[in-house]
Amino acid sequence: MLNRRLIVPFLLVLLVLVPGASATAAAGDPVNGRLVVERWCSLCHSVNGVNTDPDRAPTFEQIANRDGRDRAYLSRMVHEDHFPMTTFRLFEDEKRDVVAFILSLSRN
Repeated sequence: MLNRRLIVPFLLVLLVLVPGASATAAAGDPVNGRLVVERWCSLCHSVNGVNTDPDRAPTFEQIANRDGRDRAYLSRMVHEDHFPMTTFRLFEDEKRDVVAFILSLSRN
């Protein structure tokens, strides 16, 4: 039989920790986002630096520092196809992580 004195504190701890964990997950993990872009996006995008080759896509640093590139814009962008960009089907958590990574490159 379960001890009620142990269950109540356990449930209270869950109520406190779970919302915090979900808020962190919702913001994304920029470290994992870098791994995702290095794996899937680096053929066309560099992570940082200045892109001098007109045939390459902008660097993630350039994208992060363009006007209007906030979380809402980037979240919409990773959910849409961008031709001629190759279509990669990322998991939702990977999309959040990519957005967090791009935002981490912003100088603003």
